Amino acid sequence: MEFSSKLLEQAVYEMSQLPGIGKRTALRLVLHLLRQSENQTQLLTQALLKLRTEIKFCKNCHNISDVELCEICANPNRDASIICVVEDVRDVMAIENTSQYRGQYHVLGGKISPLDGIGPQDLTIYSLIEKVKSGFVDEVIFALSSTMEGDTTNFYIFRQLESFNIKTSTIARGIAVGDELEFADEVTLGRSILHRVPFENSLKS
Repeated sequence: MEFSSKLLEQAVYEMSQLPGIGKRTALRLVLHLLRQSENQTQLLTQALLKLRTEIKFCKNCHNISDVELCEICANPNRDASIICVVEDVRDVMAIENTSQYRGQYHVLGGKISPLDGIGPQDLTIYSLIEKVKSGFVDEVIFALSSTMEGDTTNFYIFRQLESFNIKTSTIARGIAVGDELEFADEVTLGRSILHRVPFENSLKS
């Protein structure tokens, strides 16, 4: 792709680094920004800078937040004795959209994947274990995507928690094997949460 401007080329290159954005789409977006008022572009720039410099992670569940304790963890109407373990913030949003879950979350920040160099130490697994050790947790729900990496992560955490006197469950397999949680429709995902099964049962299937 030939560019008449180095500034345009640089902007397109940076935009194309975003996931799912190819060079042609990046060019279309950059040209769209050029057609907008300078003020509109500055508002976008400021929003991105504030996002990068001021965003926080909840000290309790590791969800993205504007303050130290996210709105879900700070809500007294949420059941802190039930913890739903998810991969990232997109999964929290997907489950929240079902309006079927009233517990709290624990965001791992990824899944165990030796091929990608991601081990348990790279995730927030150990802070989850410490949370269970506190004695205030009655149930841990595994809500990771039904992929090999998701199942491996579920099993690893299960083995770390099986000595504690808590219930471990997994969302019902209304989610197709290999599917990512964030792409499931709200009805299917909601039913999967409501009809969760003991994690030990999932090992037999």
